[in-house]
Amino acid sequence: MNKSMLVGTVLGAVVVSAGGAFATYALVDQGPEFASVLAVNPVEETVKTPREICKDVTVTRQRPVQDSNRIAGTAVGAVVGGLLGSQIGGGSGKKIATVAGAVGGGYAGNQVQGRMQANDTYSTTETRCSTVTDSHQKIVGYEVKYDLDGKVGQVRMDRDPGQKIPVRDGQLVLTQQ
Repeated sequence: MNKSMLVGTVLGAVVVSAGGAFATYALVDQGPEFASVLAVNPVEETVKTPREICKDVTVTRQRPVQDSNRIAGTAVGAVVGGLLGSQIGGGSGKKIATVAGAVGGGYAGNQVQGRMQANDTYSTTETRCSTVTDSHQKIVGYEVKYDLDGKVGQVRMDRDPGQKIPVRDGQLVLTQQ
């Protein structure tokens, strides 16, 4: 067999094999396909976070009452009223004036003690707290409308895909690589 014929046969076999391999590769892997993105809309959710706000406030309180029946004021008022009433008139009129002075003085002393007790206050500082809720929007995904070979579809993705979505074996590739 001739050397050039042998070289020609080997070269022909190599070319045929390479051509077959290239044709098979072209049929199997036609390169990346893409679906066209038509619209992207972010999906938001409201996140609410409670927090506590505290502030010091001045509070006025009434002091505890020692004599809730106001006996001391009534007694002092009756004595003073009786003494003043006894200074008026004479005879039986003096007795009536003394009794009337004691009754009126007792009533007046009772009322004066009541007002004094109501006005006996003190101030203190207390901490008052309340809960407020802060809100903000958070993007949780994207609704993506796409066109794949003339068919329009929609899918939710965790990111904005841009202008196109890769397709492998006729399926959208939704995960980022």
